[in-house]
Amino acid sequence: MTTTPPALLIAGHGTSDADGAEQFRAFTERVGKRLAPRGVTVGGGFIELSPPPLGEAVADLVAGGHRRLAAVPLMLVAAGHAKGDIPAALAREQLRHPGLTVAYGRPLGAHPTVLALLRERLDQAGADQDTTVLLVGRGSTDPDANAEVARAARLLAETTRVAGVEYAFISLATPGVPAGLDRCAALGARRIVVLPYFLFTGVLPRRVAEQTAAWAAGRPGVDVACAEVLGDTDALADLVIERYGEALAGDIRMNCDSCVYRVSLPGFEDRVGVPQTPHHHPGDAGHSHSHSHEYGHSHDHGRLHADIHQRHP
Repeated sequence: MTTTPPALLIAGHGTSDADGAEQFRAFTERVGKRLAPRGVTVGGGFIELSPPPLGEAVADLVAGGHRRLAAVPLMLVAAGHAKGDIPAALAREQLRHPGLTVAYGRPLGAHPTVLALLRERLDQAGADQDTTVLLVGRGSTDPDANAEVARAARLLAETTRVAGVEYAFISLATPGVPAGLDRCAALGARRIVVLPYFLFTGVLPRRVAEQTAAWAAGRPGVDVACAEVLGDTDALADLVIERYGEALAGDIRMNCDSCVYRVSLPGFEDRVGVPQTPHHHPGDAGHSHSHSHEYGHSHDHGRLHADIHQRHP
């Protein structure tokens, strides 16, 4: 008897930038084509800002006869969306679709594939051994997520022939892009490549490029370039497929060693064990939407999270 493999659900953040949303949808199609020989159906949806919403993507997969899903958060760091919003939304979908089971994977992280793509973007931007790199992440109110960007910067520095790698953020955390560039210049950099730590284009990557250009305009003595985002590639698709396999095998390895929802960190003590509620998409029928970047997440999980995080240590 032939058993249909679980479908893959790719969960994206969402963006008000039409090009960025289209790149996500094109990437989802790419992953689908690569998994088609294995008989795996692939769907994709967003937590906010872009269609289709995650709930609609789940409904489409269920309508296609799928009762088992493996969900992969298409994100580079584990911040509020990956730790709380997506698991809560998936738990809500299980209530909407009785009998649906979901295995939840982990974000992409500073995987060797991601580091290799970052090096490609640096090469395309003309970086060499005399270049200082400024890796720019999204930024978060979650210190663990910000630390992941710093970790990626250090791993890149250890594996790339450049003068050094600093890091900055485009929102919600410091240093910002101008301050990060100031640091590079203070360290003696005469050639800087700003490297956006983003999968696809969007409002924030465009802002990175704008702030870089504005900083460079006032400093003619420093050669400054801005690299491209990681983009829609086969290598990235294969990494998502790897995360899909991990989720099905139970090898999730979500980062909890310094998670503010599990560990009491100075200044974030109030977040430990805070219950999580779904982050509703504006287009999600029957639900209002209230957007906030302050998230809570209970690592006791409770009944709604039990299935999704059943193998989470």
